[in-house]
Amino acid sequence: MNIKKSIMWNIICVVFVSILTSVLSRNEPKNDPRNNGELALWIDEKQVKMFSGFPMEIYAIVNGNVLPYILEPNFEKHLPVIPSEVSYVNFTWKAGRKKYHYNFDRLQSYDESVLEAPVISIKTRGRVPKKPKEFSIFLPCLGNSSGIANFGIGLLIERKGKPLNGTPLRLKLRKECAHRSPDPECDKKCANQGWCNHDKICQCPEGYMGQYCRTALCYPQCMNGGNCTSPGVCSCPPGFQGRHCEGGICGQKCLNGGKCVQKDTCECSKGYYGPRCEFSKCIIPCLNGGKCKATNKCKCQPGFKGDHCEIGRAKPHRSNCKLVCKHGTCVDNGCVCDPGWYGRLCHHNTM
Repeated sequence: MNIKKSIMWNIICVVFVSILTSVLSRNEPKNDPRNNGELALWIDEKQVKMFSGFPMEIYAIVNGNVLPYILEPNFEKHLPVIPSEVSYVNFTWKAGRKKYHYNFDRLQSYDESVLEAPVISIKTRGRVPKKPKEFSIFLPCLGNSSGIANFGIGLLIERKGKPLNGTPLRLKLRKECAHRSPDPECDKKCANQGWCNHDKICQCPEGYMGQYCRTALCYPQCMNGGNCTSPGVCSCPPGFQGRHCEGGICGQKCLNGGKCVQKDTCECSKGYYGPRCEFSKCIIPCLNGGKCKATNKCKCQPGFKGDHCEIGRAKPHRSNCKLVCKHGTCVDNGCVCDPGWYGRLCHHNTM
């Protein structure tokens, strides 16, 4: 994964987590999309746990808006494969106070030798219900075929004849279909608390898949070469960290407000560059406490101006500093140093 894509997915992860944090707060029901009067579409936490092992709700539409991470081109690549044990996905939606009409204009299997076209439990066209209501998308595997099948779902939502921004949604997902033969030693081979059914075939618990339940599922999928070691838990390779291995670890600290976004790779704040963001784009240093924000452009402290904050002087006023500024002026409980001086109390000379 290149740096640009990694940064984009980091942003998406942050947005996704922040959305989940805000919309799932049980202490603030007025902010919960399930309770307000706006359009919403989501998969409940019980269903998500079935194919990821981690109980959480996945929202696609909140407050009448399709969420940005759903529209990200690589979104589907980070979703887990729907295991063979899960033959359907339940969605919940509601229109709230406004009238919306829907059209499932695409229900397609791209591997018809393994998976038939998806089937929905409601009409393909109609009106979104006013109050929360659940519907199902069934994923019928062909009886004697095994493999990972790709399938597509298309959903158009309209209000007053105009498409909702972000629709029609075009999602491409993956489903495991497995034709498994009985194994007389099934009871010895089922792993991760899987169990043998009467046909001598392993039945997997939530969050696991495979003939002997040895493959754990993570949502989103582990990034940067990480391995899903148990449901919802990633083991990260050297140089990466985070729940999904989305964050980098830098051997040397990023300077000047830079952030570590990949292994030993810093994303620099405005005005800085270099492997560790150690170089300033301001050839002439910013004066009087200014900070470099662009090529030879400084963000100045109050009372100063100019490309390098060389013009002006902070207006003297009653000092709020605990200690006297030696060669400078107290501004907002801190010292703004005179030219040629630096330090917390402006007591060090640059000459």
